[in-house]
Amino acid sequence: MKQRLSDRLNARLERYLPEQRLFLKSDDGTRFIRMRPLTQATILSGGALVLGWMVVVTSFFLIGAITSGSSRDQIARAQLAYETRLQALSDERDARTREAEQALGRFYIALDEVSKMQGTLLASEQRVRELETGIEVIQRTLRRTVAERDTARDEAETILARIEDAPEAAATAERRAADASATAAALAEVLDATALQRDEAVVVAEGADAEIDRMEAMAALMADRNDRIFGRLEEAVQVSLSPLEKVFARSGISTDAILDQVRRGYSGQGGPLEPLVLSTRGNPSELDLDTQRANRLLNRLEEVELYRIAAESLPLAHPVPGPHRRTSGFGPRWGRMHSGMDFAGPRGSTILATAEGTVTHAGWQSGYGKLVKIQHPLGFETRYAHLNSINVRQGQRVSRGQNIGGMGTTGRSTGVHLHYEIRRGGQALNPVTFINAGQDVF
Repeated sequence: MKQRLSDRLNARLERYLPEQRLFLKSDDGTRFIRMRPLTQATILSGGALVLGWMVVVTSFFLIGAITSGSSRDQIARAQLAYETRLQALSDERDARTREAEQALGRFYIALDEVSKMQGTLLASEQRVRELETGIEVIQRTLRRTVAERDTARDEAETILARIEDAPEAAATAERRAADASATAAALAEVLDATALQRDEAVVVAEGADAEIDRMEAMAALMADRNDRIFGRLEEAVQVSLSPLEKVFARSGISTDAILDQVRRGYSGQGGPLEPLVLSTRGNPSELDLDTQRANRLLNRLEEVELYRIAAESLPLAHPVPGPHRRTSGFGPRWGRMHSGMDFAGPRGSTILATAEGTVTHAGWQSGYGKLVKIQHPLGFETRYAHLNSINVRQGQRVSRGQNIGGMGTTGRSTGVHLHYEIRRGGQALNPVTFINAGQDVF
């Protein structure tokens, strides 16, 4: 039955695949091999399967290469857009800082003018109080003098009545009366001058009050402008700080510890930002609020600078810029801990330093093969293993993105790839969190 089924298939295929004979000639004679239609169909089917498999594999490889190139372009465009945005925000922050400083300068000048006017007003009030006290003293003296004059007149009349015949006593009484009249006239003149000075002091005080009202209105306008400036500065600082905070959150590192370490080792120009101390000769409560707000803004600006320094020190870049694929991740593998990530690619593919630092090892190490170790700031270390070539030497200072070697298969390796590790304090960290976090900055 099996032979009959074969004969039927051959009969059906005969129209499309006629029987062929392959002649083999030798010294002994000529032989031929008969290729029936079913045999030819089997061979053609196998060839078609092999060809289809080759087409599918080639398509996957081309798609992977195109996708990798597109990802690099997208990363480059994202990096350029972020750097442009960060520069614009930095310029905006500097402009708002200069406006705030100019506004504060004008505010200080206004406060000095108000202080001077207050001093003039206090001096005028003091002068008015002195004049009022003098007027009261003069009035009391005048009343006492008038009483003494009246008493002297009465006594003079009495004496005149008693000694009408004594010319010397009469002359003495007349002199006393004349002295009393002269004293009363002098006191009245002094009283008039004092009253005039008092009126002038009141006019000066009223003018000072009007000037103070004008300065207070100017100070209110300046406070409103300062509030708008502070608002724009705070918004710009928040926009600058958000992506940096996202980097540390995605990398899983304690930001307080990193920022404290950066703050202890910071040695840039200008030193730390000092808190502002504003004058309190005006309204103390409003000035205290502006001072606190300005100091909070300065603290946020300092925090932005510390985040930027820390981000530049972290290994956030990708070690393989060319076409590659991830072949093994971080974590347990085959019952053992895999302390890094593996990236496969063509032999000799460029390997880049993921952050600036100092090369502490550049040579062979058992298991790792050709290995490069780089010590970075803040206690981080990166390792690049199984290299085909090494382009740096021990003790050399390298920068982010510098070519340190080529991908290979040295050491304990099953194929061409890069074994990439990130360590801090001797503890291995997952590199994928740093690479993904770096996409927000680079």
